Amino acid sequence: MFQIDLVSRCKQNDRKAQMALYKKYCDGMFYVAMRFLKNEDDAEDVLQESFIKAFEKIHQFKGDVTFGAWLKKIVVNRSIDFLKARKEKLVALDETYMQIAEDDDWSVDERLTIDQVNTAIESLPDKYRYVVQLFLVEGYDHTEISEILGITGSNCRTRLLRGKGHLKELLKDAYYGTGS
Repeated sequence: MFQIDLVSRCKQNDRKAQMALYKKYCDGMFYVAMRFLKNEDDAEDVLQESFIKAFEKIHQFKGDVTFGAWLKKIVVNRSIDFLKARKEKLVALDETYMQIAEDDDWSVDERLTIDQVNTAIESLPDKYRYVVQLFLVEGYDHTEISEILGITGSNCRTRLLRGKGHLKELLKDAYYGTGS
């Protein structure tokens, strides 16, 4: 069965089509949520909420991107909302005055493992971790990240650049064992 046909049937509230789309995407979207939440129960909750929202809003799906990409954006947004709700308070930093220098070099020492890189990303402050994770792991561009996080393009670039700097320091500490 083609994806377009499934989506069309879902728009008509066809439960079998909804179940087919759920089965097709649930594992992949679970791993997207896990990359943010690091807890299976929380990821499952976010996944269920994301599918409910997707099926409630499926009439808004226009087909200009794949259903998977559209659903992934919902899962990412729900994951970030979940993490924000868990925080007791967030301190906003006005970064609009900062200058941005583009740096596209994301290379790391080849002796570092994927686990070390993932651990370093996880230990970044949230405002940098979200941007770095959305950019590096999820593959979103600055415009998409700005939209998802509700920040300006300038703030997105600044946070990505600063997050990259923090990440490089963390990875250097991980490799040389100089971390605190």
